[in-house]
Amino acid sequence: MLSGYRILWIMALFDLPVLTKAERKRATKFRQFLLDEGFMMMQLSCYLRFTAGKEQAETITGRIGRHVPAHGKVDVVWFTDRQYANIRSFRGRHDGPRPARPDQLSLF
Repeated sequence: MLSGYRILWIMALFDLPVLTKAERKRATKFRQFLLDEGFMMMQLSCYLRFTAGKEQAETITGRIGRHVPAHGKVDVVWFTDRQYANIRSFRGRHDGPRPARPDQLSLF
């Protein structure tokens, strides 16, 4: 049984250089990599993904580490589904909905 304390969310936060055309291309390629890995964009440099647990989170985190562009900075944060439920999102001066949970767990 999947528990709200065992299910993990992975958040990838990054700051990538984008001053040159080559850097912008690498940054775009990295963002596309995250989307291909099942992440959804929360903000421009903040992507989020639902996982079944620690082993899957470790595997995905390792893949992220291998795809970081030169001179890029990427931080990966894990938190439980219970903690995810406490996210508060603000848009302008109003509360907004947090990103929807996926309808089903995707296993790769």
